[in-house]
Amino acid sequence: MATQGSSEWMTIAIYFGLFLAIFYFFLILPRKKQEKKHKKMVEELKKGDRVVTIGGIKGEIGRVKEESIMLKVAENMEIEMVKKAVAYKVED
Repeated sequence: MATQGSSEWMTIAIYFGLFLAIFYFFLILPRKKQEKKHKKMVEELKKGDRVVTIGGIKGEIGRVKEESIMLKVAENMEIEMVKKAVAYKVED
């Protein structure tokens, strides 16, 4: 009877481990890759790049500072934003 109980626990532990492995490979790993790609894109921002922010604001980068950018959204109008707020670059 004792071996049957330990056998059940072993089966449960194997299923739990399998579940964690699937969870890691399908949810956590792709998210880490996406974050790494976004970080690289943010580090490569330069003056003249056309971008869209996470808030949906489109504009052209006027200046790049260490932690922020000046985003030109209209003639004579710039907004200072944190670099991480850039969702993606607009390719011409």
